[in-house]
Amino acid sequence: MKRILGLIALLISFCASAQDGIPAPPAIPRLVNDFTGKFLAPEQVSALEYKLRAYNDSTSNQVVIAVVESLGSYSADDYAVELGRKWKVGNKDFNNGVVILISTGGGEGNRKAAIQVGYGLEGVITDLVTKSIIDNDIIPNFKAGNYYRGLDMAVDDIMTAAAGRYKAPAGWGQGKKPKGIGFGAILLILIILFLFSGRGGGKGGGMVSRRGYRDIGAGWILGSLLSGGSSGGGGWSGGGGGGGGGGFGGFGGGGFGGGGSSGSW
Repeated sequence: MKRILGLIALLISFCASAQDGIPAPPAIPRLVNDFTGKFLAPEQVSALEYKLRAYNDSTSNQVVIAVVESLGSYSADDYAVELGRKWKVGNKDFNNGVVILISTGGGEGNRKAAIQVGYGLEGVITDLVTKSIIDNDIIPNFKAGNYYRGLDMAVDDIMTAAAGRYKAPAGWGQGKKPKGIGFGAILLILIILFLFSGRGGGKGGGMVSRRGYRDIGAGWILGSLLSGGSSGGGGWSGGGGGGGGGGFGGFGGGGFGGGGSSGSW
């Protein structure tokens, strides 16, 4: 029993330490957070903050920009997801948060950019959209030293995507293969269908009922596999980033499931 309790305590300690590298939410809620203190000029931080607050006021969508020196042991995607969860970016009813994460450490080619999207916006700000924004807005501008321009363009395109109007630049992605299901996934689907198919009708209504549940379960699992686990539904959007830009009241408890993309600059 003592050994079990010790293992549980160790597991809890490990889980707690896993988030040690993620900064706590700012005491005064902000949407733009340059933890390096030098990536953006103060006036650039203010301009982005104003735009994102106005967007939050007009749509309830919350877009956070976080600039950090190091990712520690995290990948860029995992860091952005954990930050979104820890800060609870987005509205708890709509899960409409977006995290733009920039890592400045690691040297040229190893510095990272990631965009992670809350459950409620995954249907419109897809993995392909976030990858396009990183490849076409962030990375080229960052490599040229135009950090503010890269983030400003990314924010504009995220707003456009949330409204369902984003189009990737002509010619982008022609050499990229969309994610599909491989042979292993197809084999797994066939096995699941076989297990759920219910061989033989059985006697009486009871067997028919049980088979009905099996068929429903098979359909649900098959649908989940084919859709890649993406949560559908439209995003909560009200258009562009105009509006007041008043005081930001803080984060609302949004959830993240890992929908997004990353890249190196």
